[in-house]
Amino acid sequence: MSGAVGSPPTGRPSAWLATANLLGRWLERRERIDTLLDTLPPGLSGPERARCQHLVFGVVRHYGRLDAALGRLIAHPPRFSTRAVLFIAGFEVIEAAGGDDATGRIARTVHHAVEQTKTLASPAEARLVNAVVRKLIPVLATPPPAATAEPAVLAEYFSHPEWLVRFWLAQFGAEATRALLEWNQQPATVYARWRAGADEPIPGFLKPTAWAGFFEVASGRWTDVEPLLKSGKIYVQDPGTRLAVELLAPQAGETVLDLCAAPGGKSLMIADAMKLGQVVAMDLPIEPGKSGARIDRLAQNLSRASGVEVAVVQADLLKNPEMSLREHKLPASFAAVLLDAPCSNTGVMRHRADVKWRLQAGDFKKHPKQQLALLHAASRLVAPGGRLVYSTCSIDAEENERVVAEFFNSRAGGPFKLEASVIGFPWVTGHDGAAAFLLRRGS
Repeated sequence: MSGAVGSPPTGRPSAWLATANLLGRWLERRERIDTLLDTLPPGLSGPERARCQHLVFGVVRHYGRLDAALGRLIAHPPRFSTRAVLFIAGFEVIEAAGGDDATGRIARTVHHAVEQTKTLASPAEARLVNAVVRKLIPVLATPPPAATAEPAVLAEYFSHPEWLVRFWLAQFGAEATRALLEWNQQPATVYARWRAGADEPIPGFLKPTAWAGFFEVASGRWTDVEPLLKSGKIYVQDPGTRLAVELLAPQAGETVLDLCAAPGGKSLMIADAMKLGQVVAMDLPIEPGKSGARIDRLAQNLSRASGVEVAVVQADLLKNPEMSLREHKLPASFAAVLLDAPCSNTGVMRHRADVKWRLQAGDFKKHPKQQLALLHAASRLVAPGGRLVYSTCSIDAEENERVVAEFFNSRAGGPFKLEASVIGFPWVTGHDGAAAFLLRRGS
């Protein structure tokens, strides 16, 4: 039985009630989190929207652990609206544990959850929430398991599918897998790439990082960030995105082709690095009846480029992209090509907390087939002597080293040589995971 949550009696939306509403829908229908967040009430203030996003991501991130714990305490799950309350309260208990005034924060969490349930559901369900959350507190106080723990134990505590934990254990080993699981459970740091000139003063709330040009955005400063975004002085972007662009090393005056380009973060980074030349950004055409938001965002991002010509081409890389390039009076081959291929997103699970619950074991067979086909198609657009960077935001060999090896085992790989590669594992680098391979075509 579903139970959508409305606004409080005053009619003014709040972050907590909006969170309960979104999570009730997610628990019932498993809608994508980014899609759900797009439906937040317009009346929410900036801080309330940020709080709602924090709670939603927190619950989804810890869903496996919370679901297992609640399953042991409740014989018959209540309706989805009440279940959402229990999950929010459970996450708040996890968040409060070990912090300052943990006991007081947890007590306030229980009281708030009970009072909200009286409004959202019924006094009887409020009593259920009171009893369950109090029993949940000691259950969630269990210390984290060691790297040598059984896969099922690691999977439950760190809220990942067991098949994925086993997959990573076989690939990375126990210590690295546990480090990755722990990494994925932390809220994502927000980074911004500084685009304004070197003579422009950098605000103090942007904290320098180990990566040139990237700054950490201090929490609670979004009202200060928005004007910088609108003026184009910064672009919100994780430092992991730089790996592919740095390997491509776009040069001033070149014409660079960025494939699978939307939403355009790497395209803009290429343009900023070149300062002079042309960036051609290609992505799939808008399907009839579907939203064109991705293409619109790609065009909007590239409109911020300065000194560089830009062209947005809607074309399917696997279906004669040369024809679309000719229609735009663009060349059929390029000195530099970036293929940032669609992938499992295993390197960016901090930012995309629901990916692990949507990912299936079969995806590691499906994605590589598509990636190899895209790599073959991209290779045909590289000029003699030109370079091609194949990149993903995956950390898994099936989508990275093995795709590149398959490419070189094919006839299409004959003219190319692997010049360099880089794989950024997040628990090592401290930023999103990514992989990039530089392939050079013979003259």
